[in-house]
Amino acid sequence: MSNMVEIRWHGRGGQGAKTASLLLADAAFAQGKYVQGFPEYGPERMGAPIAAYNRISDERSSVHSNIYEPDFVVVVDATLLSAVAATAGLKETGGLVVNSEKSPEELAKYYAADLGGYKGKIYSIDASQIAGEELGNRSLSNTAMLAAIVKVSGVIPEDSFMKEMEASIKDTFSSKPHVIAPNMKAIERGLKEVKGL
Repeated sequence: MSNMVEIRWHGRGGQGAKTASLLLADAAFAQGKYVQGFPEYGPERMGAPIAAYNRISDERSSVHSNIYEPDFVVVVDATLLSAVAATAGLKETGGLVVNSEKSPEELAKYYAADLGGYKGKIYSIDASQIAGEELGNRSLSNTAMLAAIVKVSGVIPEDSFMKEMEASIKDTFSSKPHVIAPNMKAIERGLKEVKGL
């Protein structure tokens, strides 16, 4: 299916990679796309590596497996570049999006041995800093990472994404309205602060 975009997420248990993949699926579904969003993990504990996946397409997909040749890979914790084969199967026409204070060029040099010879685009965003400044907790970086992959992949229009995320956050945090504005600010910054575009 030529218009399908496949995304693999790498994070640690408790960092919100699964939640971000499901939010992306919801936002794309609201735009009339066919979507899949699902995690892969077993009995892992908090902090153990996990993977999550998205398939987003204009047509129905009959594929229901893990994603082995993703168009994009999102790494919520840069230390995972040394712990898992994050770039395995990653198409060089897509991109690697990493939560890091390092520039894409610095990431390519620093993790050269861990990238498995990957020669495609690398993007970075300091999502942990955004989370710390906007949400008061550096570990809540998944919101900014979600915005970063939308920006990099173009899988749904940014204005539609913002609208869907605002509705989702308002619904999710209806009993905590004070967290709505900070989350939206983190999303806005996530769209703007991706390096490597």
